[in-house]
Amino acid sequence: MADISIKGPIVPSDEAWIYDWFGIECANPKAVNSAIAKANGEKLDVYINSGGGDIFAGSEIYEALRSYKGDVKIHVVGLAASAASVIACARESEITPTAMMMVHNVSSYAEGDYHDMKHQAEVLQKANKTIANAYIAKTGMSEAEALALMDKETWLTAQEAVEKKLCDRIATPAQVSGSTNTMQFAASYNSGMLPRNVIDKMRSDRMKDTKRAETQAKLNLLNFGGKTI
Repeated sequence: MADISIKGPIVPSDEAWIYDWFGIECANPKAVNSAIAKANGEKLDVYINSGGGDIFAGSEIYEALRSYKGDVKIHVVGLAASAASVIACARESEITPTAMMMVHNVSSYAEGDYHDMKHQAEVLQKANKTIANAYIAKTGMSEAEALALMDKETWLTAQEAVEKKLCDRIATPAQVSGSTNTMQFAASYNSGMLPRNVIDKMRSDRMKDTKRAETQAKLNLLNFGGKTI
């Protein structure tokens, strides 16, 4: 038996080191795939308390769990929102009575003229449909029903999540295990992802540090033993 935690923002694998640097717990496909490989067919217990994040990272995790050959049980122990709600639909699931789920439209940032804005709107509408497929596959609801829930940014109690078949059952105390992270409920919703400019700056600084280290290593070779080669 192996445990997988989907806690904090869901981020691309190549950005996870930035969250680690800040001491922010996150989930990413590489870590999940590594845990799945180590499980080697054993039962997986997946614990979710996440406000969501990158939809493509979430999709990769969703598919990894969906295609796993062994038994998988998903436990929503806090919040399964946005991309995390997609992951929650991957296999058999249960939700603790005090937990919640949330589904909403995909969002992004864009700049440019009205052609760019129109194109971005079309992309977002298509992204909504791809995300809706997870809810459709889990519940049997129609695409129109799934998109309507997303369009309203629908928050669901544990009972409501079960009624809509987004979760299979409400967990009993004996069934719930694994640690939970406290997540503040605010008037405005935030997945916990770092701003894009912070990610870009960290990437840039790391590249500068790498180039600086490579340059220093070359200088060390050229001056090996105090003599120029």
